[in-house]
Amino acid sequence: MRVHIATDHAGMEVSAHLVQQLTAQGYEVIDHGPREYDAQDDYPGFCLRAAEAVAEDWRHHDDAAAPDSAPALGIVLGGSGNGEQIAANKVTGIRAALAWNRETARLAREHNNANVVGIGGRQHSLDEAAGIVEEFLTASWSGDERHCRRIGKIRHYETTGEILD
Repeated sequence: MRVHIATDHAGMEVSAHLVQQLTAQGYEVIDHGPREYDAQDDYPGFCLRAAEAVAEDWRHHDDAAAPDSAPALGIVLGGSGNGEQIAANKVTGIRAALAWNRETARLAREHNNANVVGIGGRQHSLDEAAGIVEEFLTASWSGDERHCRRIGKIRHYETTGEILD
């Protein structure tokens, strides 16, 4: 599976750890930056590029051939993960969820078919962050009717601006 990752200065240590660990586990990791530490950098560009790459991979995914698989997932990191997750959610087709423990990461995939996870680099140890990412990457979308219905309503709004009850 391909994993797109991005951060700002606040998540660089966690990002480097995750890139190394995920690559060793056989994931195809694409790092969207930054390449060097800059305490004044801004996360939106990095996170938007990662989210766009995830969305592009999903656009080319054949659901009929592999209905239970995700073609790619994303990880966006920052001090809290909040702004990074917000930025990623601005990309059409992205469902980014802020995860603060393994359970919220798992539920993001199972219930929301989230394709990007936001994590606070200053909120977790390297091991905690790696555990959250592991849970996110290995969890599967449940496909339950109620979750499909809810995501369908989000997609409908995303494309039409119309709210369905």
